[in-house]
Amino acid sequence: MTAPALSDTPPTSKSWWKKNQQRLAPWLFLAPGIFMFAVYVIIPIFQSISLSFYAWDGLGTKEWVGAANYVELMDDDAFYTSLKNNVLWLVLYMLAIPAGLFVALFLNQTVRGIRIYKSLFFFPFVISQVVVGLVFAWFYDPTNGLMNIILGWFGAGPIAVLADEDYVTYGIIAAGLWPQTAYCMILYLTGLNAVDPEQIEAARLDNAKGAKLLWYVILPQLRPATFIAVVVTVIGALRSFDLISIMTDGGPWGSSRVLAFYMYEQAFSEYGFRMGYGAAIAVVLFLIMMIYITGFLWKMYRDETGR
Repeated sequence: MTAPALSDTPPTSKSWWKKNQQRLAPWLFLAPGIFMFAVYVIIPIFQSISLSFYAWDGLGTKEWVGAANYVELMDDDAFYTSLKNNVLWLVLYMLAIPAGLFVALFLNQTVRGIRIYKSLFFFPFVISQVVVGLVFAWFYDPTNGLMNIILGWFGAGPIAVLADEDYVTYGIIAAGLWPQTAYCMILYLTGLNAVDPEQIEAARLDNAKGAKLLWYVILPQLRPATFIAVVVTVIGALRSFDLISIMTDGGPWGSSRVLAFYMYEQAFSEYGFRMGYGAAIAVVLFLIMMIYITGFLWKMYRDETGR
């Protein structure tokens, strides 16, 4: 009996997919999200930049005007009012971050009834911004509003917050801080659950407590939560629109406008559907947002690397 002849054919090599499956699988899962992000975020950004160099009413033929829209912005008093209000929003909205942190520290306890307190502080985050605007509009009402009733107890006269150019922006920002603080609180509560208890115990053995314990032990471990809170708060401050629309509609006399609301007025309201001019305002708002967030990212990078 003769032994079977050995085949000279080499073993079949693995297919291209088999060899690259692990490397390609993550990109396949990410592909739908990347596609949606490109279609609804990246492409519209470039379309807005392009549109800002045209005069267009949204229906007719676009007319190339170059940088005329941006030149007009430089002489537009309403634009500067909106820009000033956006800066106020950006600065004062940051109060939501420390406020959310301290509320989270208060709620991060194991005491009786703490779940009820958490629900009460969480409530502003789940209600609509429209509801928040209506609630605060009633709260500020100079006739029957709770704020003016309380002021009356102390002999102070009623203050028409939403009808006074000096107070209106601060009143709307206060309304926006209510749900934004709740959002930051949620982020910090999640972060506190990941804080290493051994580091806290070691710090207490070294006689660290109170502010020192918070600054040197807890806050460094909350950097991821702080990063998300800052980015979301900056975006929330710069895109503020709904509260202004509900509470004042930009008034009185345009004194509570911000860039997002002014962009809407120019592009879609009685100003004549100036899409190109509205796009120029949107580009300015986008640049402010990118500069602010890039600066914060650079600072965080330097803190992390020690450079």
